[in-house]
Amino acid sequence: MSRESEAEQGAESASAAVLPGALPEELRAELVTFRRDLHMHPELGNQEFRTTAAIKARLEEAGLAPRVLAIGTGLICDIGAHPEEAPDAADDGTPRRERAVRPMLALRADIDALPIPDTKLGVPYRSTVPDRAHACGHDVHTTVVLGAGLVLAALAEKGQLPFPVRLIFQPAEEVLPGGATDAIESGALDGVGKIIAVHCDPRVDAGRIGLRHGPITSACDRLEVSLDGPGGHTARPHLTTDLVTAAAKVATEVPVLVSRRVDARSGLSVTWGRIEAGHACNVVPQHAELAGTVRCLDLRAWRDAPDLVHGAVQEVADLYRAKSEINYIRGVPPVVNDASVADLLRDAMSERRGPHSVEDTEQSLGGEDFSWYLERVPGAMARLGVRRPGERTVRDLHQGDFDVDEAAITAGVELFTAAALLDAMR
Repeated sequence: MSRESEAEQGAESASAAVLPGALPEELRAELVTFRRDLHMHPELGNQEFRTTAAIKARLEEAGLAPRVLAIGTGLICDIGAHPEEAPDAADDGTPRRERAVRPMLALRADIDALPIPDTKLGVPYRSTVPDRAHACGHDVHTTVVLGAGLVLAALAEKGQLPFPVRLIFQPAEEVLPGGATDAIESGALDGVGKIIAVHCDPRVDAGRIGLRHGPITSACDRLEVSLDGPGGHTARPHLTTDLVTAAAKVATEVPVLVSRRVDARSGLSVTWGRIEAGHACNVVPQHAELAGTVRCLDLRAWRDAPDLVHGAVQEVADLYRAKSEINYIRGVPPVVNDASVADLLRDAMSERRGPHSVEDTEQSLGGEDFSWYLERVPGAMARLGVRRPGERTVRDLHQGDFDVDEAAITAGVELFTAAALLDAMR
């Protein structure tokens, strides 16, 4: 399946001698099968009961003790000895109890699918559920964390995992404000010192990852505006509140006003997706609605955004004598990669596959609830390449024909296992 070059394979073999945790061939094949099963049975946010059960069963088969989240979907699983379970001293004479209290590294996956049809043709693992598809790669994320957990569990049995590692399989990433908040409330970050994750990127070749310091994804909030006023005949607009014009002005002027009242480097933007007013060509309506999103790459600007947007909408609506009602729905903050954790991922991938396997990636204005974890602990997200090398067509995220080169699963497992081992050495 994999199309890595001979140079990449050589780098992988050389680094495997440095770090343990190479992915056995039989597990590699099993993980592909596991991913395809998830892909065939996608479940929406907070409905991932089958997915949760499948992950739980495989972890228990490996002798682990996963804990299902309080909401009934998603789970947490710790690998390696905890302080109360560890012997009194390590081989080097250091009290192991002191070593084991070090905060854990967490590996996070999201497990939910999207409410869109799977339009792929000619693949045996096409979704069997109408209007449901793993079109964002969460099945890959889940399989990567599962595979890394199984490899790390085998290392722990041999005494080769110095510190515990936590696996977080989180539900409802696609449901605002995101299932990360439920996972955190269930104790997912208790005892965790840093957290890492990947997100599929169809613009990056399988076997490679994309990284950057600082913001890598955007905050994403939802904005709904209602405008009301006395309607009337279009022959006498001076006797009405012209809500069509008012709505048009809100649509065009609010984004400009907001952008001029915040540092341009924050990337704060308002973009409308729906505008609706009126039913007849000769009637000035009494009600108009607009809906859109607010996106931002800066945490401080994101925190100020509701007040800025409220003020701008009110100002424009008042100018046209329209009564405004604003529903500002908080979504997720931006994902801001911690530099040291991003460097850990860079070093881990370089150790496994060589420095050529890491590329710089651009910022995305898509939202990701991984950001909620980063409000509590430092962490970083990498872009996991899923494009078949040499393929010109980009199967974009959130599209019914989205698919991946399954060699990305191996690369993701190698990344996470190497990160866990390198982190233990620092």
